[in-house]
Amino acid sequence: MKLIIGGSFQGKTAYAERKYGISPDAWIDGNTCEPDEIYHCTGIRHFHDYIRRYTEKGLDPEMLCNELIEKNPDLIVVSDEIGCGLVPMDPFDRLYRERVGQICTRLAAFSGEVVRVSCGIGISLKGSGRE
Repeated sequence: MKLIIGGSFQGKTAYAERKYGISPDAWIDGNTCEPDEIYHCTGIRHFHDYIRRYTEKGLDPEMLCNELIEKNPDLIVVSDEIGCGLVPMDPFDRLYRERVGQICTRLAAFSGEVVRVSCGIGISLKGSGRE
């Protein structure tokens, strides 16, 4: 598994396409994909939005992590970092923010590579090569 994180609109997907040679049509979108598509795809962008949809259904994030690791260990995950800044007042938004952090932390521990992208530049946090 490879995890690409960073702020909104920082070029995470384009970076992953360049680095890993992924074609634009190999991605699923966390905003619109069917829940089970994540277990059979090459990469998911907007993973944070997938987690929001998953959380809205009241599903267990631990189960999501276990299933991803078991069923799609080569997945490339692209997610916004949403834990910085002000803590949301809305209880669901706080829960969602916590879930994204928990799930990405667990996936980062499993991943062979973790990269943070800022301004289209990847900074290796874990794994091979610094850019």
